[in-house]
Amino acid sequence: MIESQVDLNEIKFQADDFEWADKKSQVGQQEVYIRESHFQQFLRKFKRNKGSVFGFYMILIIILLAIVGPMISGYTYNQQITGNESMAPRIQGVEKLGIFDGSQTMRSSTATLEINKYKSQPGKENTYYWFGSDTLGRDIFTRTWEGTRISLYIALVAVVVDIFVGISYGLISGYFGGKVDMVMQRIIEIINGIPSLVIVTLLILVLKPGLLSITIAIALTGWIGMARVARAQILKLKNLEFVLAAKTLGANSWTLIFKEILPNIFAQLIIMSMFSIPNAIFTEAFLAFIGIGIPMPMASLGSLISDSFKSFLAAPFMIVPPVLVLALIMLSFNLLADGLRDGLDPTMKEV
Repeated sequence: MIESQVDLNEIKFQADDFEWADKKSQVGQQEVYIRESHFQQFLRKFKRNKGSVFGFYMILIIILLAIVGPMISGYTYNQQITGNESMAPRIQGVEKLGIFDGSQTMRSSTATLEINKYKSQPGKENTYYWFGSDTLGRDIFTRTWEGTRISLYIALVAVVVDIFVGISYGLISGYFGGKVDMVMQRIIEIINGIPSLVIVTLLILVLKPGLLSITIAIALTGWIGMARVARAQILKLKNLEFVLAAKTLGANSWTLIFKEILPNIFAQLIIMSMFSIPNAIFTEAFLAFIGIGIPMPMASLGSLISDSFKSFLAAPFMIVPPVLVLALIMLSFNLLADGLRDGLDPTMKEV
């Protein structure tokens, strides 16, 4: 056998002996990921949803206007000025552009007439109504934001009732199960079987019409949907290993419910609570629209829409502000809830 020995120093590589590998075809290439906290992950996903960002900022703007709006107009929500009835919107500075200058078109079956009450009536040259005035000479701008305060209050009530009543009721019912669950679910079915309109009507017969009766009506029935969602969530988790481990270590039932299980489903419950806010706001607006909500002269978006609807043909500008604000509130909360679902719901995470 002849053994050949090659001196490595004598090997010379040519320029074309090697070529660059295709980076796209590399397998097992390592990628470096930046560690993010849960809040940073939520914020990144939330910002990705442009609609949710729009809804969030729109809610902030509406809250700000509801706070400062009635203070900057120069009128109170129940101030009636004789001679200033049904005046079209007029805004300082903008009127020079030919819009919001107080002009309005009066239509009848035989003719169409364009008038400007600010110019036709003496002493109205320095009078301004940014959203116009209603049939009693009250400022619609002030009344719209006063009504927005009530809608935001209803939203707050809906969230508080969902969190403290609905979640607690559903968690207790689902965890203990058996006869406890059967009795608690039958109670929900009885309450849910009574229409909300009937409950509000009965409350108005007992209590005088007002914000208190609306609040009680929402507190009596607004938590049922959240209770069912919380019960369904705890039924999925109560037999998992981490709950059994805590039970083995001696944790009592209340500790298991509120310290072990609730933190794992709280994000989903908050999302459902946000989705319930538009429903509560619409319920209050509907009750005010049919005349069993907030009594006059207090302002509610529903009552403003109802009053404006009666004068829609003569002064259509009256109905636009409350309808637009109500639509923006409901849309913004829905968009915000959608973004919270994308950011907090673990089932929505990227694979």
